[in-house]
Amino acid sequence: MKLREVAHALGVDQALVSKFESGARKPTRAQVTKLAEVLNIDADKLMVAWLKEKILYEVGDDKLALQAIVAAEQELKNSYAPKASGLPKKINSLLKEIDKVKSSLQKLRQYDSYRIAQALELEYTFESNRIEGNTLTLKETDLVINEGLTISGKSMREHLEAINHQEAIAYIKHLVEKKSVFNEHALLAVHNLILRGIDQSNAGKYRQVQVMIKGSKHVPPAPYLVPKQMEDYFIWYRQQQNKLHPVVLATEMHERLVTIHPFIDGNGRTSRLVMNLILLKHGYVIANLKGDAKSRMNYYLALEQAQTQQSKSDFTELIAQTELDALNRYIKIIGK
Repeated sequence: MKLREVAHALGVDQALVSKFESGARKPTRAQVTKLAEVLNIDADKLMVAWLKEKILYEVGDDKLALQAIVAAEQELKNSYAPKASGLPKKINSLLKEIDKVKSSLQKLRQYDSYRIAQALELEYTFESNRIEGNTLTLKETDLVINEGLTISGKSMREHLEAINHQEAIAYIKHLVEKKSVFNEHALLAVHNLILRGIDQSNAGKYRQVQVMIKGSKHVPPAPYLVPKQMEDYFIWYRQQQNKLHPVVLATEMHERLVTIHPFIDGNGRTSRLVMNLILLKHGYVIANLKGDAKSRMNYYLALEQAQTQQSKSDFTELIAQTELDALNRYIKIIGK
């Protein structure tokens, strides 16, 4: 990229970027974070390099600097370890059990197979689409995705929803494998896959009109507020990604995205994919929310409570329980 292109993306003067490059000026924390996003660099690695230089500048050649850094190390570890504090007792218990089962699963990974992941991802596509009203059965979903068959009596949209969702799963797994930064570009790419061939004019684009959610009391923000709220969404993620328990972080990213409702269509599927992207990044398995009538209603009620009453406990508990069930099932399958 040219200096002017980077400067435009950062929203700063070209001369300032030149000074960053030469070392004459140090960027702010916010500029470092934005720079990582613009250049698709691991934000954590770039931030570590920035903090290292900041620390060295502050301590200089003071002979006590090393002792001070060693003394501060443990306090920093305690301060920034992923936290589950402030949550209800039941959720904390679920998180502890989740991490215990996850540890057990890690010991069995040598017996893992892509066939297991393939079958579970198919189930995930089936259930996630079923939540949104897709009527393909699990077997029909398999035939559409893996055999390329057309199911009589089913709409073209339903066929595309199955194919697109499976490709979106492959994409988030690719992001995880490459340790790519989750940013706006990645989110829009996921949404683009979800609506590809269904609503191409709105695929991967924020909505320009007001929307309402059928059967919900929550009214999403006006379209002119969406870009700013999405900017805040990613700022919040960058600030909290190393502070919250990964399951809580994934739950929050799901709820916050679907509450903003930034797209005309595909918000639910995209939000659940973002949630599972974060879970996979931290070594967990896909949390597959079920699409049967009872499960769907429980999901919607917990989500609406979070959106309208600012009470996220039920929703967090639902996602945590779903992840725990998924981990236990994975272990059971590998054990066999």
